[in-house]
Amino acid sequence: MPAPPNSGGVLAAVRRLRPHIAPTPLYRSDSLSRGLDADVWLKVETATPIASFKLRGALNTLLINREFGEIRTAVTSSTGNHGQGVAYAARLLEAPADIFLPDGANPVKQAMIRLFGARLHLGGRDIDDAKDRARAFCEQNGGTFVDDGESGTLIEGAGTIGDEIARELETVDYVFVPMGSGSLASGVAIGLKAKQAAARVIAVQSVGSPAMVESFRAGRPIERPCNTIGDAIVCRVPAQTALDALIQNLDDAVLVMDRDLQAAMHTLLVWAHQLVEPGAAAGLAGAWQRRSILKGRRVVIVLTGANVPGDAVTQALLVAPLFNPAM
Repeated sequence: MPAPPNSGGVLAAVRRLRPHIAPTPLYRSDSLSRGLDADVWLKVETATPIASFKLRGALNTLLINREFGEIRTAVTSSTGNHGQGVAYAARLLEAPADIFLPDGANPVKQAMIRLFGARLHLGGRDIDDAKDRARAFCEQNGGTFVDDGESGTLIEGAGTIGDEIARELETVDYVFVPMGSGSLASGVAIGLKAKQAAARVIAVQSVGSPAMVESFRAGRPIERPCNTIGDAIVCRVPAQTALDALIQNLDDAVLVMDRDLQAAMHTLLVWAHQLVEPGAAAGLAGAWQRRSILKGRRVVIVLTGANVPGDAVTQALLVAPLFNPAM
């Protein structure tokens, strides 16, 4: 049985990914610091070739698989960003990729997966239906399934974000991380706490897809339906590996409304000059919800993806921002 994701695996991922992926920007936002009355920093994971953090875990997993033999084809299921990560990583390693998305998936993400050279398969009502179809494809045709949730190496790849934060910024008090499968939130907690044990990591999910938050609080898997604009933070069936890592390493998890995601998108675009998709704005929405405990603290908000259709941006701008730091 493979070891659970751990800090040693994160450090190995740092070394493994260094030739392929540069560290992403981390900078202080004066406007958000004023709005939250805290010392607020942004970890900008949109500054990658796929405009998402997902390349880290996908590439770490495929590089390890390549060490043990040829990758016949990389296969995964996704709502889009993880699919892009696998498609791009497979192209770097000169391997084919088959990506399974549910019906109605974000058109920008669909287009980018195709541009990265992967074969795109659409079908199913949600991410977990797409996972069932992807696994069946692997069983029938062979391939390396890159699981966003049940892969310790993927979690450790995502954990390189926490390692970068800890290396670049002293005395972090809170980190707010969007959560879908839980791989990112658990990875960030593992990577950060290895160097800054007192830091608190809080995961944020939409009330329209609360499975991982409820599962974390209950300490056991709880299945819930998905109905949210935040397609990047959905999960119907919790993955045990990610849930175990969350229970072991995460400090807290909160739920926010879809309108809060849009308000956070608006705030980030106007006051932080950062374009993100709805689910990627969850970190700021969660920090705003918990602002009473953040006064005077050093806070990092992870911005996870910017693959957003224009109409979603238009809708977000119709919602008032969380705050106006100029007032």
